[in-house]
Amino acid sequence: MEEDMIQNEIYWPLVAYAGIVLLVIGAIVVLSYLLGERHDDKATGEVFESGILPTGSARLQFSSHFYLIAMFFVIFDLETAFIVAWAIGYEEAGWPGFIGALIFVGILLVVLVYEWSTGALDYGPQGQKIIKALQKRRKQQKI
Repeated sequence: MEEDMIQNEIYWPLVAYAGIVLLVIGAIVVLSYLLGERHDDKATGEVFESGILPTGSARLQFSSHFYLIAMFFVIFDLETAFIVAWAIGYEEAGWPGFIGALIFVGILLVVLVYEWSTGALDYGPQGQKIIKALQKRRKQQKI
């Protein structure tokens, strides 16, 4: 009997919080329904549901260079996250952690130099460098 009361004392704030959250959500939904605008304009039923007429197709074709640059951004963004995590635990990691971080940054620098040398970072009309580099590499691999 006493254990049940202890468990109830532990859970009642959670139940009260959940009840308050549901009450606030219900109030927001009801008030938005009562106070919200209702209009029937020409473009109300369109895809955007904002009253703005669409101006063209949403199916745009992007160059593969766009995705390549986006992937490089994600890779180097993750590098930043790892280095920040290492910097936070710098004292606990000590010299082995410092050497590991240097190796990590060194590998990424080598990859960056390689990408730069092959022209993978050229986003403009000089993108033919990538194709030429790939063709040259394929010829070297066949020999």
